[in-house]
Amino acid sequence: MQKKKILFIGGSINQTSMLHKISTYLSNDYDCYFTGFYAEGIYNYLVQKGFLNFTVMGLKHIERTKKYAQEHNLKIDYRGLNDDYDLVYLSSDLVVPKNIHNKKVIHVQEGMTDPENFMYHVVRNLKLPRWMASTAMTGTSGKYEIFCVASHGYKDHFANKGADRNRLVVTGIPNFDNAKQFLNNDLPHKNYAMVATSDARETFKYENRKKTILEAKKIAGNKQLLFKLHPNERFDRAKREIEKWAPGSLVFQKGNTDHMIANCDTLICQYSSVVYIGIALGKEVYSYFDLDELKRLTPIQNDGTSAERIAKVGREYLVNENVTSKEIIDKFELKEKKSEPELLTEKVA
Repeated sequence: MQKKKILFIGGSINQTSMLHKISTYLSNDYDCYFTGFYAEGIYNYLVQKGFLNFTVMGLKHIERTKKYAQEHNLKIDYRGLNDDYDLVYLSSDLVVPKNIHNKKVIHVQEGMTDPENFMYHVVRNLKLPRWMASTAMTGTSGKYEIFCVASHGYKDHFANKGADRNRLVVTGIPNFDNAKQFLNNDLPHKNYAMVATSDARETFKYENRKKTILEAKKIAGNKQLLFKLHPNERFDRAKREIEKWAPGSLVFQKGNTDHMIANCDTLICQYSSVVYIGIALGKEVYSYFDLDELKRLTPIQNDGTSAERIAKVGREYLVNENVTSKEIIDKFELKEKKSEPELLTEKVA
């Protein structure tokens, strides 16, 4: 009997690697294919002309997904055109390609969502394309069977934005569900104050980088400062600014961000999902978001079992075409802890 087929639509390396982890629990029984994020019509035209490179639809992310798939020996079907798929895993619903509208779609939360700023309200009220408000509009398309989310806090968060609560299932999410594993690393630097920067300027948002650097210096005090730059940032400009306003700082364009967080004493973020690794590891954390809200939203720590759980959700749809979202939630949703989240307090030696 021919195997059923699953399409995984990635985007950033974070999104693609999360979907890859899910696929490892399905690839023995199903044909799994990967594609970079894509769109049709005018959006595809703008992508090909390079105008949307600041989004996960952009050519840069498409090439990164392709390279990742090749390095991990994953089968590629760009834009999902070569097969009729039985199931689709989607890492963002800001744009939902038309050729999957009639498919079973499982949406997987990628991480933190952007703040509900002025543009978010403009897009929402005027019903403009969701991607124009960035990830602040995550989960609002309704074009999925079920949406696998990081925590009960996020379930409330997406429901409050208009997502159907009856299609939200708390599974935890890969890459953010096992922070303690990062304590075991060979990074030589320890006990520093770390700054995880953002790509705000590259995505046409405002940032006063001088202010960011000087505030980080103040927070760090006598500690060594370490800057881990966002992958989308202009490295030459960012490095030049840091050397000017915080000379002597360590600056990394590449490297394992999670290991850097595990070895730091203090984590300083702007709008980055990596803040959740710091919170889970009990670090002193600074963020542009409210810290109490971040703790409420922090992804469930389940020893890295989220990918397997999300794969089981998909398997359920493949073996039982009539399964309902309620049945999925009843079967696979993680229990809510009524007490404070149990944070990891182990210190790096």
